[in-house]
Amino acid sequence: MGNKGREIVGMDVEQVIEMLNRAFADEWLAYYQYWIGAKVVRGPMKEAVMAELLQHAGDELRHAEMVATRIIQLGGVPVLDPKEWYEKTNCGYDRPSNAYVKEILRQNVKGERCAIEVYSKIAEMVRDKDFVTYNMVVQILQDEVEHEDDLQSLLEDFEEWEKK
Repeated sequence: MGNKGREIVGMDVEQVIEMLNRAFADEWLAYYQYWIGAKVVRGPMKEAVMAELLQHAGDELRHAEMVATRIIQLGGVPVLDPKEWYEKTNCGYDRPSNAYVKEILRQNVKGERCAIEVYSKIAEMVRDKDFVTYNMVVQILQDEVEHEDDLQSLLEDFEEWEKK
């Protein structure tokens, strides 16, 4: 960990690390929710939904990597025990007990909306105080907004298909 990199953070570094560990837990749970959703999804438009979910899973895994790297740069330790993800999560995990396309899409739209809220709050908290974290969070936030849009479009397409 670089000392200067930690020094330039204009707020409580431990608070930043805690926020990032909560986001780290969210990213791992989101990754798994997307990945397992892609494996079990059933119904019309299944192939398109599977492809989108797997792409999003990869993005969530990349986000977890980015967040873990930033935690370490700040002198922290990413959550080491997956059991703690449930304790730290902001957005939770929606088990795909109903694997029908519409329900899988609804669950994941809900998750993306939560992620957008979380990253918006983090961006607001670190803006003008921790530029490195801010820039990372904005990159992730852009992906989460795109994910919500992608999933909402698929859900709308599915609902149009249902009307036919």
